[in-house]
Amino acid sequence: MAYKYDSENIFAKILRGEIPNDTVLETDHALAFRDIAPQAPVHVLVVCKGPYVNFDHFIDEASEEEIVDFNRAIGQVTARLGLNPDEAHDGTGYRILSNSGAHGMQDVPHLHVHILGGRKLGRLVERAD
Repeated sequence: MAYKYDSENIFAKILRGEIPNDTVLETDHALAFRDIAPQAPVHVLVVCKGPYVNFDHFIDEASEEEIVDFNRAIGQVTARLGLNPDEAHDGTGYRILSNSGAHGMQDVPHLHVHILGGRKLGRLVERAD
């Protein structure tokens, strides 16, 4: 499948340093930063550094190194922010969300994951009967 990447999207500009951000973590293949319009007390975006439109594009074309690093970055952010619901972190949990395409309500055509936490989150979608 062919994916059309827009190198002028806001996350590409952030990755190039054209727009500042509040960095939480940076790795070889990911940049995590606080969302400027948070939807929860903790709202961090983890953006892949490669030119991938969405998760499907990423899985189809990214190297194993990129895939592993990006996913580990997500785990490192949740641990760093104390969200992990385990004995070492004593967090109460979090939600990971990635939108894709028009029906998925994707606003920026660049693979990114939202990490939300810091309070009890409501249901994500209504049940379809």
